[in-house]
Amino acid sequence: MMPDRPAPLQHLPQMTFDQMLEKVRYDGAYPTRERAEEAVRLVLSGLGRQLTGDERVELAARLPLEAARLLTEQIPDTEPLTGWAFVKDLAARTGTTVAVTRWDTGSVLATVAALAGPELLTRILHQLPSGYALLFGRAELTQAA
Repeated sequence: MMPDRPAPLQHLPQMTFDQMLEKVRYDGAYPTRERAEEAVRLVLSGLGRQLTGDERVELAARLPLEAARLLTEQIPDTEPLTGWAFVKDLAARTGTTVAVTRWDTGSVLATVAALAGPELLTRILHQLPSGYALLFGRAELTQAA
């Protein structure tokens, strides 16, 4: 008797880096592809400093190769940042406003969420400190005290 095999994961077909940039450009209403690429590079590098373990590996496998490199070339921080601190850190690194950086983060992470799929995204959000769900386009549900 053969052991039961798990069902294959269902997620979006692999997209190219160019397709990812176009999706971010369209969803984020960026005027140029270059501006969308700046946002993707900033946010994925930042996420790479926050995410560890199996979730990091699985997410990288679902991203276009160039996007996966941006994520995995970063050494994770020893103290992960909350969602708000993540946005403030990215803004400080680029010298842009927190509002612009928040927009960039949401535009990129919405595409990342679609590529990850709901099950992996839930695991990623359980790993990260509070404040990331909204950045990925999900409601942040907390338990009452």
